[in-house]
Amino acid sequence: MARRPSAHYVCQSCGAVFPKWAGRCESCGAWNSIVEEAVEPTATGGAAPRRARGAKVAFVSLAGTAEPPPRIGTRMAELDRVLGGGLVPASVVLVGGDPGIGKSTLLLQAACALAAAGRRVKYISGEEAVDQIRLRARRLGLDAPGLEIAAAINVTDIAGTLENEPDVALVVIDSIQTMWLESVESAPGTVSQVRATAFELIRLAKQRGFSLILVGHVTKEGALAGPRVLEHMVDAVMYFEGDRGHQFRILRAAKNRFGATDEIGVFAMTDQGLVEVPNPSALFLAERRGNIAGSAVFAGIEGTRPVLLEVQALLSPKSGDSAPRRAVVGWDTSRLNMLLAVLEARCGLKLHGMDVHLNIAGGLRVLEPAADLAVAAALVSAATGKPTHAGAVYFGEIGLSGEIRQVAQVDARLKEAQKLGFDAAFLPRRIARGTTRLVAPEGLHLNEIGHLGDLVALFGGTDGEEA
Repeated sequence: MARRPSAHYVCQSCGAVFPKWAGRCESCGAWNSIVEEAVEPTATGGAAPRRARGAKVAFVSLAGTAEPPPRIGTRMAELDRVLGGGLVPASVVLVGGDPGIGKSTLLLQAACALAAAGRRVKYISGEEAVDQIRLRARRLGLDAPGLEIAAAINVTDIAGTLENEPDVALVVIDSIQTMWLESVESAPGTVSQVRATAFELIRLAKQRGFSLILVGHVTKEGALAGPRVLEHMVDAVMYFEGDRGHQFRILRAAKNRFGATDEIGVFAMTDQGLVEVPNPSALFLAERRGNIAGSAVFAGIEGTRPVLLEVQALLSPKSGDSAPRRAVVGWDTSRLNMLLAVLEARCGLKLHGMDVHLNIAGGLRVLEPAADLAVAAALVSAATGKPTHAGAVYFGEIGLSGEIRQVAQVDARLKEAQKLGFDAAFLPRRIARGTTRLVAPEGLHLNEIGHLGDLVALFGGTDGEEA
């Protein structure tokens, strides 16, 4: 007698499985994310059959003779930079981002560029009708008659169609949360459907040799919706970041089997779609005003690219008996709290009774600890009311004892500052043994700082020297 299908409960945010329903997921803490999903019984109701003896696995030498597969350029330099040089045949890329951030726009532009270059590209949308895709392409001024588009959600139909299509270079699925497989008894977007449909599409891409790009929705915390196993199934994971109040969009690689994982691509959203920004530093600093207290320029590194950003800080007395507020945009709040504690404990600044507002202008989120010195300079400038030197850049990591620690790629940071017309740089003191002497670019004066107190002294010294 056949066994009836059983059921289990799966969290749609993290993929955790539970024997019964609960209002809150114990694994990720999400509320109302647990959904009942059916489990198909095995063909035999008894014990699992004994496995037959497996075939012998063949091992080969690491030194192979095959050449690496040629990459397919997307004709978008910023996208190729993040991909590691272009699309790799038979690779799978997962692109995530907030709704309306520009994921579909970017991929439609890339698909049209490849199709215009003579490649066979198929764009499959589960969220828009064909006429909607055509309307968007017309609005963006895209002209690629060779691009093949379709509106479909049944993965069985999609796979059956692609298996009979020769010489396909790229397939775009927008989005994986809308795909549906008949053999899985759950709604589109559930963990089971996302996992099963992605596996079928990835298997087909590896078998047929075309590049596959999957668009993924994100949760309110910014993580890709669905099970984290989806990130392990693909070759590259990229997040499309940016505040819709800013024109800049950042494409950041979180995983890449064929390139670096810390590269970023910078785009600007315009009426004609996403436009590449080859020199983001100049645009990030375009609206900067000098001689303003609470502002400092950070010389950062994003992947292999140096980027200059403006760090803005504002201090105001807290109101009433409430706890002081810490409002941060584009940086880590916990790191700001640590830096404020170091300024109080090691440098004597009294900031515990102040509301602190910190902003990285331009919409880029800074992750590297080298921004500590620039943030500290902005905070001290806001606290003392003395502006930083308008032609100076800052970079360096700050330790709990107040020491300024070394950071990587100093030469690239200094060259970018010199190229944009800055005349001074504040950086960590080079005291490590065996450290080669740093040669400053022409016209750039180096100010080496060993302790955070030295920076504070520049703002609060009796001689009134500017930092």
